[in-house]
Amino acid sequence: MAALVAVGQAVALSGRVGAAVALAGCGIAAVNRFSMPRLDAEAAAAEPVTVCVPARDEAQRLPALIADLRAQTGVPDLRVLILDDGSTDDTAAVASAAIAGDPRFEVIRSESDPPPGWTGKAAACARLAELADAPILVFLDADVRLAPRAVAAAARAVRDRRAALISPWPAQRAETVAEALVQPLLCWSWASTLPIVLGNRGHRPSTAVACGQFLAFDTDAYRAVGGHAAVAGSPTEDLDIARALRRAGRTTHLVAAGPLARTRMYRGADEVEAGYTRWLWSAYGGSGSAAAAVGTVLALGYWFPPLAALLGSGATRRAGALGYAAAVTGRLLARSLESGGPLRLSDVCAAAAHPFSIAAYQRLVLRSHRARRRGALRWKGRALVDAG
Repeated sequence: MAALVAVGQAVALSGRVGAAVALAGCGIAAVNRFSMPRLDAEAAAAEPVTVCVPARDEAQRLPALIADLRAQTGVPDLRVLILDDGSTDDTAAVASAAIAGDPRFEVIRSESDPPPGWTGKAAACARLAELADAPILVFLDADVRLAPRAVAAAARAVRDRRAALISPWPAQRAETVAEALVQPLLCWSWASTLPIVLGNRGHRPSTAVACGQFLAFDTDAYRAVGGHAAVAGSPTEDLDIARALRRAGRTTHLVAAGPLARTRMYRGADEVEAGYTRWLWSAYGGSGSAAAAVGTVLALGYWFPPLAALLGSGATRRAGALGYAAAVTGRLLARSLESGGPLRLSDVCAAAAHPFSIAAYQRLVLRSHRARRRGALRWKGRALVDAG
């Protein structure tokens, strides 16, 4: 009997502590929802901009991005460089057809593998940057979709915010169950843990947030820290280049870009699994112990409260219900921040499944660490550099 009482007390305490964790995350998400800076949809760039697009096996995605780039306004001097990085499909031919002779665009082909110690993306970005000569340098992934003023807004933000790097966070689209479970966690992970208005003000590398799908640099600052050569082997080159800039005393800012930019990063369960497996091992400094500690906090905050609400009674059930409601609300606040538009029914359903999202994330972390230990990290047909 005493053992049962002790177990009951432990469950009750875990539910209450978990509810506190969820409430704290919800509170930070609320702060970010109403204070995070956004790209100015009416901004215009006053200086030349070079857009760099690294592309490997992107024949299906590139035409839409090229169409968006051809429709950009507010950038009087725009140049677009597209690197076909040893694609095994018709990326170069498809890109050339979509450009339709637009003199602002150039397609470069590369058949060589990345140099030893480099990831494919870092090598592609570095080569593109070598060819750029504008004072503002923008990197875009092929899966990003842009409103007509997106590039101008990002370039203007670099100057208006006196930043070395502006990272416009695109709204993440999710069209399958696997995507809906995992993709919203990208935004929620920082939106519920870091007040961005504070993170943007300092130079602490640990508070830098960046999304490599859309980055806008002051070119001189980018070159001063070594560009992508400084993060040649990083599986998260976006975060690490932001950290390198901060260590050099430069300013980096995260800004919300929805609805000016959106993306569907991965398509279906297989891409979600492969995409996150390639880099999640590197989170928390690549430490398995740190990942386990974070996983414990996530379980406490986002599994115990709904379990307490379902299985507990009295105050324990009420605390669990409050914690679960806070978790769902935090997810919805993060989604609203990211999208810049009204919430949809699919957003509400995905938020309600938050405990399952956390479980999916934990599985991907474990899978990524296992793949790293086996030397099986791969992406788009290439073995990945193990920076550890």
